[in-house]
Amino acid sequence: MSTTALRARHVRGKGAGLGLLAWLLGIAFFLPIAWMALTSLHSETDAATNPPSFAASLTLDGYREFFGAGGGASPWPALINSTVASLASTLLVLLLAFPAAYALSINRVRKWTDVLFFFLSTKMLPAVAGLLPIYLFAKNAGMLDNIWLLVILYTSMNLPIAVWMMQSFLAEIPVAVIEAAKVDGARLPTILGRVVAPISLPGIAATALICFIFSWNELLFARVLTGVVAETAPVFLTGFITSQGLFLAKVCAASLVISLPVLAAGFAAQDKLVQGLSLGAVK
Repeated sequence: MSTTALRARHVRGKGAGLGLLAWLLGIAFFLPIAWMALTSLHSETDAATNPPSFAASLTLDGYREFFGAGGGASPWPALINSTVASLASTLLVLLLAFPAAYALSINRVRKWTDVLFFFLSTKMLPAVAGLLPIYLFAKNAGMLDNIWLLVILYTSMNLPIAVWMMQSFLAEIPVAVIEAAKVDGARLPTILGRVVAPISLPGIAATALICFIFSWNELLFARVLTGVVAETAPVFLTGFITSQGLFLAKVCAASLVISLPVLAAGFAAQDKLVQGLSLGAVK
């Protein structure tokens, strides 16, 4: 057998091994979600068995109880609050991060690397360290249990990451395209809205999805700063852990429902997400 054939067989074998490894990793990541979905379809008695009974009868009682069929609290206010806080904060982050990233990547300001480091350094402070000052400020300002306080907090928390991500995306845009727009008489708002934004749309989508996930999953500040009116979905989920015990089937059903918006957003934007994450990659 020739050397070329041996090399080709080695490459095919290596590719098959990597493909098998990718499948195994994918299954390993998917198994907890599948287990949670299966447990949510069992009764509480069957869900509590150890080892779990895979042949147990299926029921939707966990979902009915989650949506208040058993006389419990309705999850809709919490889901609506999470949706409002996540979408509003993500929109504000994009509106603020996009021109900032433009100034740090294309039309660079002085010492732009120091500015980027400052943005990143704000994420080095543990969130719990700022919890008490923020709580006291919200209390004195009369903004406790207010959904717009969470919008402001989520915007400030996600803005540094968004600027850092979008700066790497916008740095890949050819400067010649922007210079051609300037020659044609386009002003800065026109350049940002009609030239830069369409080219960097995958990067914007990736940034928006990351910010939405961070906002949707945030628990610490929402747990401390909200009560009944502005309660979010993760806070509502913690209410299932009671002194009576942990109702596993109901918790799995609630976890799956609360995870669906993020999973749906990721699935809908998966092509833009892959393009955006690779757009700013180091070649």
